Amino acid sequence: MDIYRTFLAIILSFVILIGYQYFFVGFGPSEVSLEESAVQKESVATESSVPQKAAITATPATMSADVQSMVRPERDAQTIVVDTDLYTASLSEDGGSVTSFILKDYRETLAEASLGMEMVKVDGTEGFPLEFSWGSVATTGTFYDAGGSGVTFQGNTGKLVMKGRGNGLELVREYVFSKDSYLMELKVRVKNVSSGVLQGNAALHQSNTPFRETGPGSQFLFIGPAYFMNESLTEVDSDLYESGPGTVSGQMDWAGYEGTYFICAILPQDKSATSLTMASFGEDGVKMQMNSDLDTLQPGEEKVYSYKLFFGPKKLDVLKSIGSNLNKAVNFGWFDVIAQPTLYLLNFFYGIVKNYGIAIILVTIIFKAIFWPITQKGLKSMKNMQKLQPKMAKLKEKYKGDPTKMNQEVMNLYKTYKVNPLGGCLPMVLQIPVFFALYKVLLMCIELRHAPFMLWITDLSAPDRLFIGIDIPYVGGIPVLTLLMGGSMFLQQKMTPTTADPTQAKIMMFLPVLFTFMFINFASGLVLYWFVNNLLAIFQQQMINRQKKA
Repeated sequence: MDIYRTFLAIILSFVILIGYQYFFVGFGPSEVSLEESAVQKESVATESSVPQKAAITATPATMSADVQSMVRPERDAQTIVVDTDLYTASLSEDGGSVTSFILKDYRETLAEASLGMEMVKVDGTEGFPLEFSWGSVATTGTFYDAGGSGVTFQGNTGKLVMKGRGNGLELVREYVFSKDSYLMELKVRVKNVSSGVLQGNAALHQSNTPFRETGPGSQFLFIGPAYFMNESLTEVDSDLYESGPGTVSGQMDWAGYEGTYFICAILPQDKSATSLTMASFGEDGVKMQMNSDLDTLQPGEEKVYSYKLFFGPKKLDVLKSIGSNLNKAVNFGWFDVIAQPTLYLLNFFYGIVKNYGIAIILVTIIFKAIFWPITQKGLKSMKNMQKLQPKMAKLKEKYKGDPTKMNQEVMNLYKTYKVNPLGGCLPMVLQIPVFFALYKVLLMCIELRHAPFMLWITDLSAPDRLFIGIDIPYVGGIPVLTLLMGGSMFLQQKMTPTTADPTQAKIMMFLPVLFTFMFINFASGLVLYWFVNNLLAIFQQQMINRQKKA
């Protein structure tokens, strides 16, 4: 076996893996397909999700003859504004839902005039987030009187109480807000004020369309409904609900709508939610409905449904502080064991230097230092292999008619000169998981969103472009950092010892061109890592070359 053909195959496999990630959805997310759902229906209690067809409305209530009609005052519904240190939320008395939720610390775009990040991207046609239904009390049309008082903050905590009445029910919604947290609380008290027995399912509703997010992460990573149920994360394949409503059942920690950097999540309390129904609307909208089991209310009886709500950034330390496994929404997949320490290192260095570009450089140096001894041995092994080429050429010529004997003599040559034929490949193989872990971190972590580095690089989550007043076709501006990365990779290839035949050598020299085109739309933070890694590799190879000359 020609070891260099193996080495080439490893590199090309590496390219194919990156290319697949580049053009498709990414690594790690678990998906629920319609075929899987048919099998899972039989084991609701033990499986992480049990898709099945279900209506998007709650079970109708069984009503007595004295059912009351919906109670609405003659005045128009008011909008209550909740202003905290982190967000400004607007809630309507019409349905008691959230009609706007603007994050103060995150902007829609990099433009100076850009407003804060809006988490509610629907116009109300398909409903607003956090509408509530119970039996025949619909999600819309129920008027919740806020009493004209709005939100009263006492210290760090504010409370909003909204009351609705109709169809034999009295409903009281109590929101609790914190000035310094994205986490909110919602309790809905449902009381039977009729003279008959009522039955119905409680359901908290949410409608979402994709958030506006910059950078390649929004193209390559998961966007859509997700939930953590039965100790397992599921990022839902749209096949489950595009052809009609689909339902999953089980012990639910949370469910929500994910973007690359943000999430709107509902965390049911007291184990009240037992299923989640999803349906599509419009071009890319998703309606979600968190359902309880069927409840029966005797006259005068009431039941309280409790939820925690998180509308905010997918920042790992923030999500961990919430609990309920909400941190699993930051899904690094197979590379989590490397990615999480990498993110910690990135934030640690940022805390010192206050620049994520420099933090990436420092993290790159740390990883290069860890792999330095292994890489050193690999490069030396390749250098020694290069010196053996004349002897190997003679053996191949001598035993060209006897491949078995030729391989035996080549292996004896390796033993005589203490050369490991796999020594040059091992460092590359070991670094592939690290590269993919960094790839996931640099694409997914919200810390890099709109984070500047220097000069023309003002957003490390977006592709590198230097605009010079000329619109370059298919590119826009000049990808300066990407071109530098390609040039450094070419120089590294020229300096690295090789025993490949001329054809293989030409193919290897084409790889920098391929990587340059592939990286042209990658986040500039990832390109920066690869560029610095190449420079360090060049420095290491130069040291080895000087040692050999000495």
